[in-house]
Amino acid sequence: MDPKRKDMYTQSRRFQEACEIMKKNAAKFLENELSSDSSSEDEIDDLKILKKTFSNYDEDENSNLRKITEYLQDILTSGAVVCLICIESVKRNDKIWSCESCYCILHLTCIQKWAKDSMYHLSASLNEDKGSLKWCCPKCRFDYEPSKQPSKYFCFCGKVENPVYDSWNVPHSCGKTCDKKLKPECGHSCCLLCHPGPCPPCPKTVLVSCCCSKSAKVSRRCSAKEWLCGKKCEKLLCCKIHHCEVPCHQGPCPPCNRQSKQKCQCGSRVSLRPCYSPKWQCDKVCSKPLDCGKHNCENICHEGSCPGCPNSGPRSCPCGKKAVVLPCTEDVPTCGDTCNKLLECDLHRCSERCHYGPCGKCLQLRVMKCRCGQREKSVPCCKEFLCDIKCKNRRDCGRHNCNRKCCLGNCPPCEVPCGRTLNCGHHKCTSLCHPGPCYPCREVVNITCNCGSTKILVPCGRKKSAVPPRCSSDCKLPSDCHHPERQKHKCHFGSCPPCRLACGKTLVCGHACSFKCHSAVLTRIETKQKKEGPWDLRNSYRMELVCKPCSPCPVPIPVTCLGGHEVQNLPCSSAQSTSCGRKCGRLLSCGNHTCSLECHSVNNINDLTRASDKCETCEESCQKPQKQGCIHPCPLPCHPGKCKPCKQHIKLKCHCQINIMYILCDEWTSADENKKAELMCCSNRCPKEMGCGHRCILLCHSGSCSDQKLCKKKVVLRCPCKRKKKDMQCAALLQSNISLVCDAECFEYQESLKALENEKISKKEAEDKKIQEKELEEFLKKTEGKKKKRKKNIENYQTYNQSKILKLGSSAAILCIVATVISYFIIDLQ
Repeated sequence: MDPKRKDMYTQSRRFQEACEIMKKNAAKFLENELSSDSSSEDEIDDLKILKKTFSNYDEDENSNLRKITEYLQDILTSGAVVCLICIESVKRNDKIWSCESCYCILHLTCIQKWAKDSMYHLSASLNEDKGSLKWCCPKCRFDYEPSKQPSKYFCFCGKVENPVYDSWNVPHSCGKTCDKKLKPECGHSCCLLCHPGPCPPCPKTVLVSCCCSKSAKVSRRCSAKEWLCGKKCEKLLCCKIHHCEVPCHQGPCPPCNRQSKQKCQCGSRVSLRPCYSPKWQCDKVCSKPLDCGKHNCENICHEGSCPGCPNSGPRSCPCGKKAVVLPCTEDVPTCGDTCNKLLECDLHRCSERCHYGPCGKCLQLRVMKCRCGQREKSVPCCKEFLCDIKCKNRRDCGRHNCNRKCCLGNCPPCEVPCGRTLNCGHHKCTSLCHPGPCYPCREVVNITCNCGSTKILVPCGRKKSAVPPRCSSDCKLPSDCHHPERQKHKCHFGSCPPCRLACGKTLVCGHACSFKCHSAVLTRIETKQKKEGPWDLRNSYRMELVCKPCSPCPVPIPVTCLGGHEVQNLPCSSAQSTSCGRKCGRLLSCGNHTCSLECHSVNNINDLTRASDKCETCEESCQKPQKQGCIHPCPLPCHPGKCKPCKQHIKLKCHCQINIMYILCDEWTSADENKKAELMCCSNRCPKEMGCGHRCILLCHSGSCSDQKLCKKKVVLRCPCKRKKKDMQCAALLQSNISLVCDAECFEYQESLKALENEKISKKEAEDKKIQEKELEEFLKKTEGKKKKRKKNIENYQTYNQSKILKLGSSAAILCIVATVISYFIIDLQ
């Protein structure tokens, strides 16, 4: 074959195979969809139906409607209600029966079979008549009479037979008002629409008083109309003496708790008894003589008078025809006439003579029809005539004939065992023959747990769908991990849960692994297998138990930082010395500073004070505090011990503030006050003046100068004109307060001085005038030329000359004043 054709053939074959697989998967999917669609019922609007059902109920509190709401939600939810007999869901179109006690819902056919089988088994085991037996609800075991065997399908309220399903109403209901009498009976009826479950409490409002009837009537719900006022009841107790002292309460008053002496009914005995039971009987026979005087009363202790003698008065013979009066000690004889009492057949009378006791059976012959009315025969009246014709009608099972002789048409239930093979396929139905499908098999089989120690019994045929029992024993499966035994857990099916014990393996560090066991961890492993198409449902992964390595050791170990400052607990797997982030803090060789580097490795980790070779070297200048008053830093680098004396000079002015003194700083700071005053002295005479105006006689000093009374300076005492003078010591002058007075010569001298002064002024003015004239001549020479200009120049010169004369005069006056002032000071100083 050509290779191209061969490839095309293989491709088409693969395509056809893939199409077939897709068709199969699609068919399976459609089957599942169809089965799910057929099993589900139409959805209904639950909220609208609930609202419609409760429309007539005006109760504000929802607590009273909680139970009925649960029943309604179950009946409205598809598949929520399950028949306890056939263990199948009750659908909305099925005929049902509801228990009057527990309100469970069962299939009508199931409860019919249940009732019939229950009565059959009871009659077979107890050998009693079926009429005296009862059947019970399969859930609550509430007893029902045989006459109450369900035969028809009614709605929940029992008004409508075979109610039609309406999606707008509650399933199996008639949609009308329930109208059942409420329990406890209050005279009102249920106002809900036809519903499953119990009726809610009565929502009507009534005017009622409290339980003791003392308080005024109030409006309350009928279902909770009993209320307590809290006052004393004070109702008269049954003893008719005392009153009830209990606060207002429900129900009858409690018995009187007091005691009293009470006579018995015959009055022969007295006893201390509770007050609430005044009537009591002793065990003594009355024995009082009756009215006849011949018989005694045979009644036990009684109250009142004794009854009359039963044999006194007119009495009749046994047949009742003849009445006689005889003493009570004699019996009435028979009359000898025919008895003539109506026999049990209600047709004939007794033909015997008057006799004691009941009449015998009727033995007269009469033509009687059989029970079915098909035959006639003459038989004794006391016997029932039954023909031999067998009934050919089918019994209720629909399989067997009645075959009862002389049947009235009300054929009894079939009593033949069913015998059909049940759904389990192993056993046959042991119930009486019945219509419809058989009950599930009642035989039970054992279902064991995985280890086999716990067993439960489940109906035969339910073994596959039954849930295995919960075993209380420990699981015995071997461990999947490295542990010899698993952590104790209960017996189960399937794989065991992951081991929760600690791993316990010894790690490299020597510690045991404390994490949860990881020797057998269920892990998803991706497979490399490709899917053939979207129809392929194979998983692309598989789950496998994998042994995973241990995690790093988490055991906390104390680890010291590089510098030994602190100890912290670190996981063993990462237990390495690291920097703690603090400063080293060790004292450097200078003895003044500490290492400011971040925590680092050192030679001696235990010594936290001395620096090691790896610490930084101190490069700071000396910062030690100097002597008080020294402002110069130490010129040496940072060093241990004390600093050397300061060699710097400080520049200070002496006491007199004239000379500058250069003093060693150390000498100055170490000196006391006297020494400092000595150092600041420049050894020159103090330039300050005393109060007298002369220079201080002391050398450069601090504080105030010497007293002027010690001044020995010679002072010239002059008269006011300064001509006369006299030498004296300053201190003597101050003490004596002497002054010189001008004489005639002094006045002459002053006049001569004034004349000399005036002469000097006149000479000065003459010299100034010559100078001005000379300047005028020079000016005129320069300005000779044009006549017109000459006139102007002359005018200008005249104005210029006038201003210059004024300036010279003012300057001369100023000079005179200055000269007089200077001369005055000179004379004063002399």
